[in-house]
Amino acid sequence: MSGWFLRTTWLVLVTALVLTGCRQERKEGVDVLACGPDLQTLTVPPDYASGAIVAAGGLQEWVKTRKLELDGVVTLHQGDGSVYLTEQRYEIYPWSNSIRVWAVEPQGEFICELSQDSFRVLAGAEIVDALPAQVSERDLADAILTITTASVRFLDGAAKFTKASEPAKMRGLWYYPIERAYIIERGTTASDERKDVGLSESYWSKVIFYQDRDNFLVDMLWFADFKGKKFLAVYGYDYSQVQKKGVLLPAKIEIFKTDVRGALPQRVAQVNFK
Repeated sequence: MSGWFLRTTWLVLVTALVLTGCRQERKEGVDVLACGPDLQTLTVPPDYASGAIVAAGGLQEWVKTRKLELDGVVTLHQGDGSVYLTEQRYEIYPWSNSIRVWAVEPQGEFICELSQDSFRVLAGAEIVDALPAQVSERDLADAILTITTASVRFLDGAAKFTKASEPAKMRGLWYYPIERAYIIERGTTASDERKDVGLSESYWSKVIFYQDRDNFLVDMLWFADFKGKKFLAVYGYDYSQVQKKGVLLPAKIEIFKTDVRGALPQRVAQVNFK
């Protein structure tokens, strides 16, 4: 895929769409999470990011996608080999990096939201706490949000991405690891004209996006929390268009616990979208 072509296509799209950016203003009856990109703040992405967006449906389709509504059958795998089946409904907001989750359990309904790395339970906290799961609802939501919107996450101005110079063989295929770190600005006072830029400590110590060397799709992630000794591998399968939209999403997601090296996977959850 030509890097010149991808950069040229990106610049044309930004020029055409620069006036369509969305401001998250709170208005009655308006879902503030369902905003569009502020294209004036975007820069021309590196080739790997452009390739990932094209592989997942293209920038034009993603710009039009303010909210995705999905229903999933969730399988929670227990340590004793048994499983717990439930259904959840998801509202995914690609451009505000947010997801809302609804579910009706025998004990009642719960609603939770993950937005910009901040998680909160809006209803049914006691039900969320009682779920028989080896993965928390917060981490399940993060896995679903990140794998479904992986390509446009590369446009997040609050993050820095570093692509490995050489591919690694994973699951019999070649992938380029791309590590994400969040950026913060530090200043002594609000009036400082100059600020130092550094990397923040986010919920995860490290997140790695794995991009297929041949088709440019990002269909694998690794989340690492070194302090909490928690490591999750996330895989997406069978990408296709959904809801008559042009964006491509996985039909199935699998989540595994791993060791610190990403090895010894143990399946903890699976989501099949209806």
